[in-house]
Amino acid sequence: QVQLVESGGGWGQAGDSRRLSCVAFGGTFSSYHTGWFRLVPGKEGEFVAAINWRGDSTYYEDSVKGRFTISRDNAKNTVLLQMNRLKPEDTAVYFCAATNPGFRFPSRVYAYKSWGRGTQVTVSS
Repeated sequence: QVQLVESGGGWGQAGDSRRLSCVAFGGTFSSYHTGWFRLVPGKEGEFVAAINWRGDSTYYEDSVKGRFTISRDNAKNTVLLQMNRLKPEDTAVYFCAATNPGFRFPSRVYAYKSWGRGTQVTVSS
């Protein structure tokens, strides 16, 4: 299994942009589908975005469509989440996840085998 390390979290204001990175170690990252989820204390984890191993299929949660973009660079073992027009409700710990070989349910937590430790994103109004 790959090991995942997120970075790029921090504090910002509504309307700001931020880019999260997830670097994979071990395994063959290019064969893994990847996703981003977020967690707010007291609430269930929420799917944010996902991308297949080739990078030609992407999936987004409705509230982030048009604001967030997921992409990957397999040569750098990296998946990115570009977040624009941030809102206070985007405040959460963001987790990177990876799985292979199947990818039938990219928005489901149980579809993923490897998880990072998360990075905190805080957006003030």
